[in-house]
Amino acid sequence: MKEINKFIKKRSHLIWYTKNYENLSEEAIVEAVLNYGNWNDVQKMISILGIQRIAAIFKKQARIGKMKRINYDPKVLNYFKLYFKKYA
Repeated sequence: MKEINKFIKKRSHLIWYTKNYENLSEEAIVEAVLNYGNWNDVQKMISILGIQRIAAIFKKQARIGKMKRINYDPKVLNYFKLYFKKYA
């Protein structure tokens, strides 16, 4: 099992809709942690995947107007747009 999957398995409350942690994609994990995790969860995920990888996944998922559906809370979307613009 990859380290990111072990990470999310320990935080199963962030991915309550599945028990199949081994097959979760990085994209699903990033979305869940940014939407529902706390700051320590975000920092741990950055230490595992790297800020550039997370920023790339987030930017792909948050393309307003290009995607029919965005799963991020509007406040989370705004915050991490600004955060990744500054730090990634």
